[in-house]
Amino acid sequence: MRAVLEARRKAAVVRVEELEAELERVRVDLADAEEVLRCRVIGLEQYLEALAEEEAPAMVVGGPSRRKPVGPRRAVPHRENAAGVEDLLLDYQAVMAAAAEAGDDGLGARRAAVVLGWDSASASRVEGARARLKRLVERGWLVETKPGRFTLLAGQQADEVVRPGDGS
Repeated sequence: MRAVLEARRKAAVVRVEELEAELERVRVDLADAEEVLRCRVIGLEQYLEALAEEEAPAMVVGGPSRRKPVGPRRAVPHRENAAGVEDLLLDYQAVMAAAAEAGDDGLGARRAAVVLGWDSASASRVEGARARLKRLVERGWLVETKPGRFTLLAGQQADEVVRPGDGS
């Protein structure tokens, strides 16, 4: 009886080790797939922005126009070319509102992913949120005070940032 139980225990140990090895392979494959997805999401966003810039009308020497542009709209216009936060797409408005709520602590990419309604446990989604935050920095809407922490500009008031759907 003892030999039978010992044989069953050894078989169970072998099965557990096999499953752990398989799990590790799946985790590595998942990480690779998430990295590919992240790169493709960023690439697609960059392509769409470049396409929108190509089709955007040239700037007039007299300065930026405050009229609404006709044709494709950039997801994140440069701050000096926008009338206000309401010129941003709703996702970016939500990120701006979250940055205002975060105050001096700053908004991180994981929290931004949650604000966007994405799975914050997914590395590719967090990186996608980080790319959006970086784009807001590049276009003059946010400042990266510390690595990975994004805040409103020094002169910008939190009450200037409206939550999407507030009707303001």
